[in-house]
Amino acid sequence: MAELEVDVRGQTCPVPLVECRKAFKKASPGDLVIVKGTHPASKKEIPMACEALGLTVLEIEDKKEGKEWEIKIRR
Repeated sequence: MAELEVDVRGQTCPVPLVECRKAFKKASPGDLVIVKGTHPASKKEIPMACEALGLTVLEIEDKKEGKEWEIKIRR
């Protein structure tokens, strides 16, 4: 089982979602995709997109006093 990290800190919509989709295509079923970002709207959009794609969001965690976030997704 692999772990892919998508670092989209400093990027705004739609870049974080586009980069996530690229990672999901590369990932194998069971892989963990970790998305790190700073854009508040993406923090909401990415989990909604994951649900639509049938992927499991394991955790959404705020970092650096809420200035950054990290989303862990099971492919």
